[in-house]
Amino acid sequence: TSNTNTVVLAWREKSEKLLKMTSFNIAQGIHAFDYHSQLNLIATAGINNKVCLWNPYVISKPVGVLWGHSASVIAVQFFAERKQLFSFSRDKVLRLWDIQHQLSIQRIACSFPKSQDFRCLFHFDEGHGRLFISFNNQLALLAMKNEASQRVKSHAKGVTCVLYNSLLKQVISSDMGSTVSFWMIETGQKIKQFSGCHGNAEISTMALDANETRLLTGSTDGTVKVWDFNGYCHHTLSVGQDGVVDISQILVLKKTILVVGWERAVTVFRPQNFNQFSIQPEEWKGGIHHQDDILCAAFLPPQTLATGSYDGEIVLWNSSTENAHHVLHPDYQRQLTSKLDPEPQKLNANRSCSVPCFEEQATLAAQNFEIDTEGNNAVMKLCFLQARKNNAATGGANLVSCGASGYVRFWDTFKKELLAEFLAHAGVGSIVMSTDKQNQYLATGDPDGWLKIWNIEDYCTSSTGNKITQSPTLLRSFQPHEDRISSLQLCVSCDHLLIISSSADCSVCVTGLCNAPALIFGQASHWDIESYFSFPTRDTNLVESKSQEESMKISPLFSKEESCLDSTEDSLLTEENKDDSLHISSEEINFSLKYKNRNMHKKKAHKPCYREIIEKSASTFRSLSLSRLKELPEVNKPAFLLDPDKYFKEEPEENEPQVPELPLLSETLKAVFDEKHLFPKEILDHERQDKQLYQGTSGDMKIKRNKKQL
Repeated sequence: TSNTNTVVLAWREKSEKLLKMTSFNIAQGIHAFDYHSQLNLIATAGINNKVCLWNPYVISKPVGVLWGHSASVIAVQFFAERKQLFSFSRDKVLRLWDIQHQLSIQRIACSFPKSQDFRCLFHFDEGHGRLFISFNNQLALLAMKNEASQRVKSHAKGVTCVLYNSLLKQVISSDMGSTVSFWMIETGQKIKQFSGCHGNAEISTMALDANETRLLTGSTDGTVKVWDFNGYCHHTLSVGQDGVVDISQILVLKKTILVVGWERAVTVFRPQNFNQFSIQPEEWKGGIHHQDDILCAAFLPPQTLATGSYDGEIVLWNSSTENAHHVLHPDYQRQLTSKLDPEPQKLNANRSCSVPCFEEQATLAAQNFEIDTEGNNAVMKLCFLQARKNNAATGGANLVSCGASGYVRFWDTFKKELLAEFLAHAGVGSIVMSTDKQNQYLATGDPDGWLKIWNIEDYCTSSTGNKITQSPTLLRSFQPHEDRISSLQLCVSCDHLLIISSSADCSVCVTGLCNAPALIFGQASHWDIESYFSFPTRDTNLVESKSQEESMKISPLFSKEESCLDSTEDSLLTEENKDDSLHISSEEINFSLKYKNRNMHKKKAHKPCYREIIEKSASTFRSLSLSRLKELPEVNKPAFLLDPDKYFKEEPEENEPQVPELPLLSETLKAVFDEKHLFPKEILDHERQDKQLYQGTSGDMKIKRNKKQL
C-alpha cells in the first residue's frame, strides 16, 4: 500500500514464475486494507473518510463505497461468516457494515485511545466473536453478545439517555437512531415520538432547562438542538469544529449552557445572545486547566462548578467569574491561581497553617499510590449533594463521583479532600450513577446491566479524619437489563421513589425500592404505578421475626477485603430474590414508608410564594394537572328500577274508569255553514253578475263560430 494515491496488487499464477501486478488509483491514499477470499473483495480504509470495496480484476472504480465516517478511516477488517465489515476512524468511531446492502448496522463511539497520535491494528476472532484493537501500547477487547429477541424493547436502537420531567410527569428517552420518545410515568404509555432529530446521527445526551419547558439534545454530528415539546427546534448550537464530537453532557445554568465531552476545554453558550437560529460558542474566560478530555460536569448553587476528566482530576470553578481555583484527585489535590480571581489565593492564605503544601501532599500520595492502568480513575459522572446545606460546618461530603474502575467517591469541596471511596461494581469497568433530590439514595449501574441502590442518608455526613472505605448500606442489587446501563434517573411519583434506567439493550425500565420486578416502557400491558409499588399489609410479628434475616440478605455491608471479591455474591443474591421476587424486607418497608411520610409532610408544609405561582403559570401547559380520575361513589338505584311491577304493571280493565263518548260534530253545531252565511251579500251579488256576463259572452261566441262553419 501507499499513503499517496495507489494500492498495488501482485499475484503469481501456478504455471508462471513472474509476478503480475496491477494498481488501484485512490484519491488521497489509504491507511489500511483487508481481503475477503470468499467474496473476492478488497476493502480499503481511505484518508478521504470512505471505505471502498474493490474487485481485484476491476481497477477503474470500486464496486461499492461505504459512507458514514466523519474522519479518515485507519483500519478495516472483514467478518467473513456474516459477510460484514468492521471499520475504525480517526475520531475513535467503530462501525459495522453490511456488505451486501452497503449499510452501517452498528456504530460505537469509543472512549479510547485518549492520545491523538496512535497506530491502530485489528484482529477479529470469529470463533469467539471478539474484536481486538491495539493502540500503541494499549489493547482493547470488544465482545459480541447475542441479542435477546423475546425481550420487550422501548426503542428500535440502543437507548443513550433518559430524563424525567416532573412538570408533565413524563419520561424522556433518546436512542442511537436519533429518536426521542415521551412516556407517561404513571401508566407506561407512549405519548409521542420525535424521529430524525439529528438526521441519522446518534443522540448521546439530553438535558432540560430550569423550567422544564425546553429539551436540549446533543448529538455526534457536533450540534446541540433546543426543542419545545411540540417538536419544534428553536436553536441549533454548533459545538464541533470539524463536525464530529463526542458530547457526553449538557449542563444548563442560569446564564450559560455548558457542553463537554470531547476536549480539555469547556464549550459555553450564553442564552441572552440567542438572537438567531444557528448559534456559535463563545469564549470560556477560565481557559484550559484539565490535562485530558472533560467527561462530565455538575453545579452547586450559587456559583460552584465541578468538571471531571478522563485522567481522574476534578476541577472546581467559580461559575460567575469562570475561573478555576482547585484540582481534586484521589491521590492528591492542588490549588490553582488566577490573576482575575483572587479568592483562591485568600483561601490558601487562611488555610496555610492547616493544609500542607502541594509538594508534601504529592509525597504522601506517592507513598500510598498503587500503579493502575491508564484511565482507571476516569470521572464518568459527578453529582452535588445539594440537600446537605450545612456540611460546611460539620465537614461532610457534598460531591459524589464515579469512575471507570467501578469506584464511587465522596468529596468535601469546602475542605478540598476525599472523605470516602468504595467499590460499587467489581471488575466491570465504567459505571453511571444518580441520586434523588433529598440525597437519601444513590443508584449505580454497570456495563453488565446490574443496578444497585444504596442508602447514603447518613453516609459521610461528617469528617472523621481518615478516608472511609466501607460501603454504605446496600438496599437492592438486581439486573434489569441485559447490556450496558447508559443513564439513570431518580424521581418521585405518587409518593414513591422510582429509579428509571436506560440501556444499550434498547429498553427503558422503572423500578422502586421494593423487590417488585422492573417495568419496561413499551410492554403490551400498561400499569398503575401507585398500586404496583404499594406495599402489601403483612403480619407485624412476622416482620419482626424475620427483619434481621432479610436485612442481611438485602443489605450486606462489604468490608474492604470483601469489596475486592468477584461479583458472584451479587448473582447469588439475585438468585435468592428470583425465588420470591415480591418478598419485601422490613428494612425496605421502613426506608420507603419513611421516604413517603417525609414527602407528604413536606407537601403539607410547603406554601408556594407569589414568584413560584407566577413561574408555574407563565409557560405553556404549566397550569395543567395530570392525575388519576377519582372513583365515583356508589349510586342507589331509583324505586322504579327496584320494583318495576309497582309502577309499570297493567291493571285489569274492569277497574279502569270508563271514558264518556264524545258527541258527533253535527250534533254540536248550532247552524249549518254555507256561502250565504260565510261571505257578505255584496260579494255574492258581484259574483252572480260576473257569472251571468260570462255565460252571455260565451253564447255569442258559439253562434259566430257556427255561422263561419256553414
